[in-house]
Amino acid sequence: MSALRAEPVTGPVAFHGEGPVWWPGWGGLRWVDMLAGDVLHLRADGSVGRTHVGEIAAALRPRRGGGAVLGVRRGFALEDPDGTLRTLPEVWAGDDVRMNDGGCDPDGRFWCGSMAYDERPGGGALYRLDPDGAVTCVLDGVTISNGLEWTADGTRAYYVDTPTQEISVFAYDAEAGLHDRRRFVAVDGAHPDGLTVDAEGGVWVALYDGQAVRRYGPSGTLDAEVAVPAGRVTACTFGGERLDRLFITTSREGLGSDTPPAAGAVHAADVGARGLPARTFAG
Repeated sequence: MSALRAEPVTGPVAFHGEGPVWWPGWGGLRWVDMLAGDVLHLRADGSVGRTHVGEIAAALRPRRGGGAVLGVRRGFALEDPDGTLRTLPEVWAGDDVRMNDGGCDPDGRFWCGSMAYDERPGGGALYRLDPDGAVTCVLDGVTISNGLEWTADGTRAYYVDTPTQEISVFAYDAEAGLHDRRRFVAVDGAHPDGLTVDAEGGVWVALYDGQAVRRYGPSGTLDAEVAVPAGRVTACTFGGERLDRLFITTSREGLGSDTPPAAGAVHAADVGARGLPARTFAG
């Protein structure tokens, strides 16, 4: 197994950094400071921009016509190409549950999962936003809905419900959606968070309490680990012009006086793999 190390490419700019996405139409990398309700972007000069989008900024993906689709506290929002933000009708009422993480499927639909603030078992769900604005609950009884990404051929999707300490794999097709769920790997010794899939079918998963990102090959074999000495490690994505750098978000949430200086920074590593272009929302 290869051992690698990530280095910070920003300062500790986020309290709870999450959901990195690389998209050329945005000028590169965006991610969220989730609990602040902000979308961050990495400028060419290395500085970081920040845009407030609501109480919670859970996840985002590019829209095919420009702008972005976002998971926000109680549902979804759309950013238009001119930067105007439109919040869609709330999916639920109440203050005990929020959106958490998501991604786009090969058919241009945006999926985002939720969790209860108190992390009660089964308090969350996974929702799908269709391009026409329809919202469907596709999976209930989830505790902390996290990483979700499809393979290059679009026939499978990997998914994390963090307290299970495993990565699930679903079969996928446009009509049936996600189906035939099974365990892909058990994540020993840590809680999995966000994930991404590389061009060779490897699954890279952030270990929230493990200060690392692990790669599992298509057969489930652990074959690489990237050390990230930055407190909580939350999510990862491939970026750069060749999609050959792994960008990793981190968090300071729940850390005390011994918080590492780089907690809340974005880190990056050259890991000898290339990622897939971000999938886009068709709405």
